[in-house]
Amino acid sequence: MPPMTAEMRPDLQPTATVNQEHTAQLSRATIMIVDDESTTMEIVKAYLEETGYRNFVLIEDSDQAMAQLEQRRPDLMLLDLIMPRVSGFDLLAQIRNTPKLEHLPVIILTSSSDNQDKLKALELGATDFLAKPVDPSELRLRVRNTLAAKAYLDRLSYYDPLTQLPNRHLLMEQLNAGLAVAKRTGEKLAVLSIELDQFDKLRDTMGLMAGDEILRQITQRLTHLIQGFDMMGQLETDHSLQGTLFHFDAGIFTLLLQHIANERDVAQVSEGLLETVRHVLCVDDSELYLTASIGIASYPTEDCDSHGMLQLASSAKDHVRNKGGDSYQFSSRRIHILHKKRLMIEARLRRALERKELRVYYQPKLGVRSNRIEGVEALIRWQANADTLVPPDVFIPIAEETGLIVPIGQWVLQQACQQMQAWQQAGKAAIKMAVNLSPVQFQSESMPAVFQKIVQQRGISPRSITFEVTESLLLNDIDAKIKVMHRLREMGFRIAIDDFGTGYSSLSYLKQLPLDELKIDRSFFSDLFSDTKSRALISAMIYLARSLNLTTVAEGVELEEQLDYLRNGACDQYQGYLFSPPLPPDRLLDLLEPAD
Repeated sequence: MPPMTAEMRPDLQPTATVNQEHTAQLSRATIMIVDDESTTMEIVKAYLEETGYRNFVLIEDSDQAMAQLEQRRPDLMLLDLIMPRVSGFDLLAQIRNTPKLEHLPVIILTSSSDNQDKLKALELGATDFLAKPVDPSELRLRVRNTLAAKAYLDRLSYYDPLTQLPNRHLLMEQLNAGLAVAKRTGEKLAVLSIELDQFDKLRDTMGLMAGDEILRQITQRLTHLIQGFDMMGQLETDHSLQGTLFHFDAGIFTLLLQHIANERDVAQVSEGLLETVRHVLCVDDSELYLTASIGIASYPTEDCDSHGMLQLASSAKDHVRNKGGDSYQFSSRRIHILHKKRLMIEARLRRALERKELRVYYQPKLGVRSNRIEGVEALIRWQANADTLVPPDVFIPIAEETGLIVPIGQWVLQQACQQMQAWQQAGKAAIKMAVNLSPVQFQSESMPAVFQKIVQQRGISPRSITFEVTESLLLNDIDAKIKVMHRLREMGFRIAIDDFGTGYSSLSYLKQLPLDELKIDRSFFSDLFSDTKSRALISAMIYLARSLNLTTVAEGVELEEQLDYLRNGACDQYQGYLFSPPLPPDRLLDLLEPAD
C-alpha cells in the first residue's frame, strides 16, 4: 500500500505547528467503507464528516470492492464481515494476498459477538474492531489512531530519514502510476538519475558526518529548484510541470518529471540541476565544489516499464560519469544527438546578429493579371559560414523558443525598410514590403511602438509594410493578440494572414481580425488538377476573401497552368518559383519596374 497522498505527508516545519497540521493531514485521508447495509455506511460517514473527513468511497456490493481498491487506493478500510456473495473474511484474505494492498489498515465493523469470528479476522490480518451499532466517539478515535499509525509507518517505509525525501519504494509506486497515466492520456514523462560526482571519495576523506551534511545541503538546493521551475528559464510547458525528487542511496537521487512538453523541457531542467550543484558548499569550515552526472530516460521515446526506465536512466548517467561527469545524457542516442545539435545552433544563433551572418532575401509578389511585381516578401536567411546556409525551418523555431526572434524580427524590419529606400534611390518604382511576424513577438507590449519608430526613421510609409501572421497565432490568448493587430493597423500598417487553410482559425475569429490580405497556402496547389477538393477550397477561399474586401495571394505557384487557374478564379496576386525564388537584393534589382 502506498503512503498517504502528497497533501498528507508531514513536511519539515516548526514543531509548534506539527500537531495542528497533523490533524488536518489525517482528515484528508481517503476512507473506504464496505457494507451491504447502506444505512450503516451513511451513519458512519456522517459521524466521520463531523470530525472533518471528506474523502469516502462507499461500496454496498462487495463484489466490486477489490476493483475499487485497486483504482482508488484508500488509506483506510472499514469492513463488514457478514455480507452476501463475498464476505468480509474473503475480502480480507484477498487484500492480504495482494502485494500493493497487504499493508492497508482494515477496521472490522461487526455485530457478531462470536469470538471465533474475531479470532479468524485477526488471523487474516484485521487491524482493529468496532462493534455495531457504532459509537461515534469510539469510531473517531479508532480511525484517527489507525491513520496516525499508518502515517508514521509510511514515513519509516517510504522516506529517507536523512534527507526527508521519498525513497526507492515510493518512486516505484509513483513511476508505475505515472506511466499508466501517460499511456492512457498520451502525456510525456521523464526519469532523471542524478549522481554527485566523487561523493564517495569526499565522504571517505571528510567523514560520515560531513557526508551527511553535504547530502542535506544538496537536497535543500535541489528541492528549492524543483519547486520553482519557472525561475529556470522559459520552459515550453505551462505551470502544470510536476517534479518529485527521490533519494536512492549515498549521493544518488532520482527526479520524476511529469506533464513535460518535450525533451527540451527536460534538458533545461537538467542544466538547472547541474548549475545548482556547482555552487560552493560550506561544510566544516571548508569550501567544496561538486558536480553531478545526470542520465535521462523519457516516455514515450523509451516505451518500457518502470524498471526499464530506471535502468536506461542509470546507464546514461554512468556514461556521463565515465566521461568525467558534470553533464547530462539522454538514453536515446538519436534524441541526444539532435539536442546537442540544437544547443550548438542556439549558441551560434545568439552571435549571428553581431557577426552579421543573417541575410534578408526577397521573393516577388506579382499581379495575377499584370504579371508585374507589386510587392516582395522579406525572408530571413542565415549564412552560418561560406559553405553553410542554415534552413529557416531549423533556426526559426529555436529563435522563437529562446526569444531571439524579437531582436531578429526588429533587424529584419530595419533591413527591409533600408532596402526599400535603396531601391527607390536606384530609380525603381515603389512597391509594398511584407514582413513575417512570430506569435512570440506579440508577447512584447512595446512591439508596435518599436516598429512605428523603425519606419519613421527610414521615412517609409506604414501603408507600404504588410505584417504577415500565421493561423497558429490564434491558438491561445487570441483577444490580446487581436488588440495588438488593431494597434498596428491604427498606425497604418497592413495585416495579412499567412498559410491560410492549414491552421486552426475559426470564421468567428476571422471576422474580428483587422486584415488586409489573405494568403492561400502552397499545399493547396500541389494537387490542384488531380483533386477537385483542392480546387473547391481555393475557390471558396478566394470568394471568402473578396467578400471580406481582402487581397488574395496564392503561395507556391510553380506551373503556368496553376497561374491560368488563378486568373480565371479572380485571385489578386501570386508568388512562387514560376517567376522567381527568394533572391538577394542585388539580384532582385533588375527585376523591379522603373519609376514613372
